[in-house]
Amino acid sequence: MADHDEDTVGPPRPPEGADEEHGDDQDQDVGPAPPKPKKRKILEFEQQYLDVLPSAAMYERSYMHKETVNNVAVTSTDFVITTSIDGYLKFWKKQTRGVEFVKQYRAHVGAVDGLAVSGDGTLCMTLSRDRTVKIFDVLNFDLIVMLRLSFTPGCAVWIYKKGEAKARLAISDLNSGRIHIFDARSGSDASEAVVEVHRSPVTAMRYNAPLDTVISTDAKGMIEYWCGSSYGHPDGGRLAWSSKLDTDLFDLAKAKATALSLEVSCDGQQFSMVCSDRRVRVFKFGTAKLRRVYDESPDAANEVQRSGSEMFQLEDIDFGRRMAVERELAASAEETHGSPNAIFDESGNFLLYATLLGIKVVNLVTNKVVRILGKVENTERFLALALYQGAARGKGAAGSRLRGLPTAEQVDKLLGASDPMVVACAFRKQRFYLFTQHEPTEPEDPTQPGRDVFNERPALDDLIVAEGGAPAPGHSLPHGARLHTTRGDITVKLFPDECPRTVENFTTHARNGYYDGVLFHRVIKGFMIQTGDPLGDGTGGESIWGGEFEDEFHKALRHDRPGILSMANAGPSTNGSQFFVTTVPTPWLDNKHTVFGRVVRGMDVVTAIERVRCNKDDKPFEDIKILNITVMDTVDETGGV
Repeated sequence: MADHDEDTVGPPRPPEGADEEHGDDQDQDVGPAPPKPKKRKILEFEQQYLDVLPSAAMYERSYMHKETVNNVAVTSTDFVITTSIDGYLKFWKKQTRGVEFVKQYRAHVGAVDGLAVSGDGTLCMTLSRDRTVKIFDVLNFDLIVMLRLSFTPGCAVWIYKKGEAKARLAISDLNSGRIHIFDARSGSDASEAVVEVHRSPVTAMRYNAPLDTVISTDAKGMIEYWCGSSYGHPDGGRLAWSSKLDTDLFDLAKAKATALSLEVSCDGQQFSMVCSDRRVRVFKFGTAKLRRVYDESPDAANEVQRSGSEMFQLEDIDFGRRMAVERELAASAEETHGSPNAIFDESGNFLLYATLLGIKVVNLVTNKVVRILGKVENTERFLALALYQGAARGKGAAGSRLRGLPTAEQVDKLLGASDPMVVACAFRKQRFYLFTQHEPTEPEDPTQPGRDVFNERPALDDLIVAEGGAPAPGHSLPHGARLHTTRGDITVKLFPDECPRTVENFTTHARNGYYDGVLFHRVIKGFMIQTGDPLGDGTGGESIWGGEFEDEFHKALRHDRPGILSMANAGPSTNGSQFFVTTVPTPWLDNKHTVFGRVVRGMDVVTAIERVRCNKDDKPFEDIKILNITVMDTVDETGGV
């Protein structure tokens, strides 16, 4: 019974320490548990990646063109290529430190409106609104092919891989959504295919070589993927979506924005766009989802300036001046200056793009700006960029490249030999700029050039004017030319002293091949023969300066005999490229058309062309063409040089 009395009736006591283990229920919060704080993303080995990127706050060197530089590119074969709005293209070879000039070409009469280099670094192309495309062999820095297009080109991209037999080149039509495919190695002007995935003119294209897919975008903001070899929809496992509704590819169209440029990362897993709404968009290629969007609009810049962040803040006067340049840049959309772009480093972890502050280097993993290059350069608004990483290779040597996760040996090797470099052009500047890991140094000798290299000589006219004199008309212009036609040669004496601008226009066009293959499109017996229109119907052609230029009448130069070389026009001061040769005296044309030359040999060829049969529009039934024109410094009255 005693044992029974010792038993306690009821539930047993809780074990010792239970209160401490479970706590007081009344102190517990009522409701769902809050989410665990997210771990901040970090990029492993971030410093190693940054060590092979440019780091200097100021550009180390700059080099000149005669006119505004509007395109820059870097090839995998260690060449830098630059173009300018006067039609010139320059090759530069990457050296252990900096670059060295190699060669230049007058690629086009007008501005170079597009530049593209192939993925294997062996081919380069330029295009212009004059409907011509020039293709260059980069390794031999030589012009190898010229294409004459039946449409006005918009943008272009190479769409072949290393080792392929065909060097396929995709060129968009500026006035439609068509994309024409050419084989650059065939030498034919005819396209081998036409891709019609867009309804509006294409504004930017890039080839994703690892996944053989072209990404293109048009004036309505539509983004399309298409296969670089079959020109159809990409197949296989390249895409992680089946409907565009599951992607962010309509983001530009929703924002009523267009892409000014498009770049693809080296591994093909992401691409970037700088858009007309002043936002930089980064997409993941496989899912077509937006990874990052960076607002670089003036409103965002004002907000950052007011925030007081030391990294992004400028002095008020400097900020106001830069904002004025931004407004000027926005108002100059029709100019042929460089388009801003956003480029990836070779690891794909960093994005570089130009803003009013300078060139931002953004860590895409941590979503932070880690560097600003050129912030102190307050007179340049940088636009298009190209990035060189690795080490300049010798003949037959493989260049060093850093992709994926670097090993310690790779980093040490690259740091010892590499010269990473950003090549940049700037708004309305005749120079391109090199940002490296070295700050510029002032030469000890003040007579030596500084960081701004004067590699272009001043024009002779500028030197004469600077010395207080007046340039002599036609002081360095040719005095003769020989037209090689399908009916024979015609030699003409030119008058550069009396009409220098007209002779300069004619001879420059001739040297640049502008007249090669041009028809005699208007022939009237007992009057004249007319040519010089690249369109071949009398409605085309422009001067070497673009557009039209003024008349140059001289009292000693008259339409007083057969064989007078004179400019065709549509009224006063509307000279372009068209010209004619008289077959009889035509005094009623005096002081209406500029006389700039006279036939001294080959009048029989002129007469033979005059006598061909023509249709009701005075166009010969048989095509008679200028094969090319040889320009000569001197010519005598008998046609000899």
